[in-house]
Amino acid sequence: METPTLILAFFVLCGMGILLSLAAPVSRQGNVLAWFGCLAAIALVLAGANALLAGETFNQPLWSLPGLATLTVSPDRLSAVFICVTGLVLFPASIFAGGELRRESHHHYDCVFTVLLLGLYASIVLIFIAGDALLFLLAWEVMSILCWLLILLGRDRENDRVGAGYLLLAMGEAGTLAAALGFLLLAVHAGSLDFATIKSSASGLSAGAHWTIFLLSFFGFGVKAGLVPVNFWLPRAYTAAPRAFVPVLAGATLNLGLYGILRVNADLMPATHAGPGLVALVFGTISALLGILYATTDNDLKMMLAHSSIENVGIIVAGFGAGMVFVATNHPALAAIAFVAGLYHLINHSLYKTLLFFGVGAVETQTGTRDMDKLGGLIKWMPLTALAFLAGTLSIAALPPFNGFVSEWLTLQTMLRSAELSSSGAKLVFALCGAGLALTAALAVTCFVKVFAMSFLGMRRLDEEHRVAEPKSGTLAPMAILAALCLAFGVLPTYVIPALGSALNPLAGASAADALVPPFFASNPAHQELPPVFVEDFHNLGAQVGQNFLPGRGLVVLHRGGVENPVVFAMSTSYMLVALIALLAFTYIIIRLWLTRSRKLARRACWDGGVRRLLPEMTYTATGFSNPVRVIFDAIFRPTTVEDTRETVAEHFRTAIRREKERVHLVDKLVFHPVKTVTLGFARGLAAMHHGRFNAYAAYALLTLLVVLIVFLLFQSS
Repeated sequence: METPTLILAFFVLCGMGILLSLAAPVSRQGNVLAWFGCLAAIALVLAGANALLAGETFNQPLWSLPGLATLTVSPDRLSAVFICVTGLVLFPASIFAGGELRRESHHHYDCVFTVLLLGLYASIVLIFIAGDALLFLLAWEVMSILCWLLILLGRDRENDRVGAGYLLLAMGEAGTLAAALGFLLLAVHAGSLDFATIKSSASGLSAGAHWTIFLLSFFGFGVKAGLVPVNFWLPRAYTAAPRAFVPVLAGATLNLGLYGILRVNADLMPATHAGPGLVALVFGTISALLGILYATTDNDLKMMLAHSSIENVGIIVAGFGAGMVFVATNHPALAAIAFVAGLYHLINHSLYKTLLFFGVGAVETQTGTRDMDKLGGLIKWMPLTALAFLAGTLSIAALPPFNGFVSEWLTLQTMLRSAELSSSGAKLVFALCGAGLALTAALAVTCFVKVFAMSFLGMRRLDEEHRVAEPKSGTLAPMAILAALCLAFGVLPTYVIPALGSALNPLAGASAADALVPPFFASNPAHQELPPVFVEDFHNLGAQVGQNFLPGRGLVVLHRGGVENPVVFAMSTSYMLVALIALLAFTYIIIRLWLTRSRKLARRACWDGGVRRLLPEMTYTATGFSNPVRVIFDAIFRPTTVEDTRETVAEHFRTAIRREKERVHLVDKLVFHPVKTVTLGFARGLAAMHHGRFNAYAAYALLTLLVVLIVFLLFQSS
C-alpha cells in the first residue's frame, strides 16, 4: 500500500475505534482500545517505513482558510522517522492500555479514556505530517488538551493529579505561545505559513531575527521535551498520570518537543553560525547531568524514570546542538554523525523508556508500591517481568549489545570530533560538554544498577501476607516486544544508520551512511570505491563476515579519517553479540562441565557474623546505595534537613534521631523561586496601594498623567 493510503487508514482506524468505543459496553473497552490501537499503529509503522526507505512522500492540501493559509499535510523523510517510532511505541502501548482497562474497569472512565487516547494518537501524527505552521499549531493545541484530560483521569489519590494536569497545561500553553511567536516571525519574513516557503526564504533572516526565532522555538518546544530549565512539570505529570497513559506520554508525546526543535532549527531555519548550536549543546548537557543526578537519588520508580527522561532528552538535544554547530562551521560529515546520534538516541529512548514504564506498572500493580526501599526479591515471583525489565535497564544504562550503547557511544565520539573545529571557544565548550555527558553515562549505570538490584534482587521487603505473582499476558507481551526491539536496534546499527541518514542528509549536507558504515560487503556497489589496502586490513579482521547471506553495507560502524589516521573510531555490536554469546558458553562449559564435574553439591548454613537470621531491614536499601552520590553532589541538591531528637528522662542520652529531608529541585531554587518571590513582592506592593483613600487614588491618577505627558514631550522633542 502507498503512504497516503496507509496514513488515511491510520486516521480511519482511530476514528472507528472512537465511534465503537462510544457504542461498546464497559467490559469491551479494553478490547476496542487494544485492537484498534494496534491496527492503527501497524498502519503507522508501514507508512513511516514506506516514506523513509522508499521515499514515498506526498503533499495534500486539506482546506483553505481565507486570509490565513491552506491547511496541508506534507510528510517528508524526517516526519517518517518520527511516525515510524511512534507506531513502534503505540503498538505495545495499546496492548498494555487495553489490559489495564480490562483489569480495572471503572464504568464510564474506560470509554472516556479510550476516546481520549485514540484522539491523542491522531493528534500526534497530525503534528508530524503538518505542512504548514497553522495546522501544526492547531494539532499541537488538541494534543495538549488531550494530555491534560488524560492526566485528570488518573486514580492515584496520593498525587495531586488536578494540580499536575493544570501545571502541564499551563506550561504547555506558555511553550506553545513562544513557539507560535517563532513561527509568526518566520511566516512574516516568508509571507506564508507554508513550511516549504518558509524554508526557501529563511536564508535571508538577519542575525537578530535568527537568534530570536531560535530562542523562542528552542525553549518553547523545550517545555514539551522536558528540557532544563522548563522541565519542572514533567516529574509531577508522570507520577500523576494513569498507568495506562504514562508509556504513551514518555515514549510518544515527549518526542513532539524534540521534533519541533529539530524541524525549526535544523530544517526550516538551518544554522548559519555556531552560537545557537552551542546553546543547545550546553543546555542539553546540563539537562542530562541534572536529570541523572536526581534520578540516581530518587527511590520512587516513576519519579526516577521521569528524571531519567530529562537526562535522555538532554543527550538528544546535545547531539542536535553538535550537529547544528558542525553545519554552521561547514563540516557536513560530522554534522551527519551528530544528527544521527541524536535521532538514534531519540528512538532508543522511546523504546526502552516505554518498556521500563510497563515494568513499573507491573510492579506497582502486583506489590502496591513504587518505593524501592520497600521492594526486593521480586525476581523469584516475577521472573519474566524481571527479564524484560533487565533488558530495559541494560539498554538505558548504555551497556552493549543493547540499543542505548550505540547512540550514546556515537554521541560521545561526536564530542571528540570537535578537534576539527577552528574556534578555541567552541572546542572548550565541546570538551566540557563531553566530560559532562561522560559523567552522565557513568551515573546512569549507577542509577539503573540500583533500580534493578533493589527492586528485583536480594531479600523480599514486602509483608509476607502480600501475594506477588507474574502479571497477565497483556503486560508481558508488550514488554517482550520492546525488549526484542531494544536488542535489535542495538545489534543492527548498520541498518538503522543508513535509514536515518536518508532523512538527515538534507539537514547535514552529507550522507551519514558514507560517514559511518563503510561498504565492507563485496555485494554492495560502493565496495569498489574503498581503498584496497583499507579493505584488506579490515577483511583480515572479519569485517566481511556475513556478506554471503546478509544484505546491506556491512556490520561495522566506522568513521574514516585521512591517510595518516585511516580509522578515527570503529565498533560492531553485531560481532560483539556473537563474542558475548561465545564467551558465556565457554564460561559455562569450563565451570559446569569441567571444574565442578567431579564435585558434589553440599548445602550448609553459611556464616553470617553471628546473626541467627538476616532480616530484610539489615540489607542494603536503595537509599543507602545512592547515598554516596547524594553526598558528593550535596552542593547541587542542598536539601532542607529537619531533625527530631528524643532524649531520656535524665536528658543526657539520645534515644532516637529522625532526619527528614525536603528536596527542592535546583532549577526551582535558582530560577523559579526568585521569580516567584519578586512577583509576590510586586503584587503585595500593588495590594498595599488599595487602601480605600480617595485622595491617594486621585494622586495616583495625577501622577500617571504627569508621567505620560513627560514621556510624550520627550518623544516629541527627539
